[in-house]
Amino acid sequence: MNPAAAELFSPNRAAIVLVCNGPGELTTWVRPLAQRLHRELPLRPVQIDAAMGLQLVLVPCPNATGIEHQVAERMALFEQIIPARRFWPLLLRPKRYGVWPKHGVVVFLGGDQFWTVLLSARLGYRHITYAEWVARWPRWNDRIAAMGPAAADRLARRWQPRCQVVGDLMADLSEDARAQQPLPEGEWIALMPGSKRAKLQVGVPFLLEAADRLAALRPGCRFLLPVAPTTSVRELQAYSSAANPIAQFYGAGEVQLQTTAEGLSFSTPAGTTIRLVEEQPAHGVLSQCRLALTTVGANTAELGALGVPMIVLVPTQHLHVMQAWDGGIGILARLPILRWLLGAALTAWRMRHHGFLAWPNISAARQVVPERVGSITPEQIAAEAADWLAHPERLEGMRDDLRSLRGQPGAVAALAGMVRELLPAGPVDAA
Repeated sequence: MNPAAAELFSPNRAAIVLVCNGPGELTTWVRPLAQRLHRELPLRPVQIDAAMGLQLVLVPCPNATGIEHQVAERMALFEQIIPARRFWPLLLRPKRYGVWPKHGVVVFLGGDQFWTVLLSARLGYRHITYAEWVARWPRWNDRIAAMGPAAADRLARRWQPRCQVVGDLMADLSEDARAQQPLPEGEWIALMPGSKRAKLQVGVPFLLEAADRLAALRPGCRFLLPVAPTTSVRELQAYSSAANPIAQFYGAGEVQLQTTAEGLSFSTPAGTTIRLVEEQPAHGVLSQCRLALTTVGANTAELGALGVPMIVLVPTQHLHVMQAWDGGIGILARLPILRWLLGAALTAWRMRHHGFLAWPNISAARQVVPERVGSITPEQIAAEAADWLAHPERLEGMRDDLRSLRGQPGAVAALAGMVRELLPAGPVDAA
């Protein structure tokens, strides 16, 4: 048994266990709910002598980076964090990770919903699923927190009483962003190359060249790059250098790290300055950007929740790297016949199935933000970005569309209320 874990739990306490898989969900779902629970309940580790603890269990997921537990540790919100590699040992021998209280609640916040079914059954805890689109195991859910009517309406009539529509957890991000310090004056553009190695290999050199070209077209542009919690400034710098074989296909060159009055920044050989944002989450600065150039993934949902106009980029010319991407893109990239036709295959698939890659478009079932898929170039993207910036009324229209999709704040509070309802009232008896 982990010696530290042995003292974490007492059998006369209750536990709240949040279950998650990847970095996007950690930032946009887990962190806000954990913070809310700490405000409403006396929980360890924030309140050392509290009767209840807040735990995080990470589950196996092919889209994870493998260092989510390190990201979660920096949040300082959890009494214990169990990495994904220990999920199966946890199911087999829970006592190896402490004497678990008799009562508790398991909350699904990302990954495969079946893992939380197994975990709640193994621990004997009650179970809540936050369902974006569908609750797959309603029979084994005590409560279902639906993002919207689409998820709620898919439930059979017999399970409807267990469901409550709480809204989009990301809708509260804009509320949190309001308290942030304003950026210096300028036309700020966010560069979001991704959080995983396979995306960063392509995204960093691609976006650096796009920034150089956009700066030449619109000299008033200023750039910022939020450093994802799963990477570092030094790693991002390395992706712009010869250490990254993809960098040779782009013209930005290796960036230099410098310290200014505003903090750390990159400087390209062409003289473009890119402010680095290491604070997590970066919602405050992102919400002030006129436009974002971003890869696909959870960041498109995050930007959409903040109401930030974006151009979503899927350059398909580096297939050997894209084989490591997540989702349908990675699957197509691994097909031996279709790999060399990936761009055409993606386009045909989208046209036939009306499929979208960015979360705002998926949610709206129509194109709200532009998606650029294929052998796109930084020159093309810079020209398109400049055109959007030259027509602020079009940008404002995109922003309004994103706001209309966001929904009303309050989902985090509603989900926290559901968790509280499932906790035992009064003192908890020993197991």
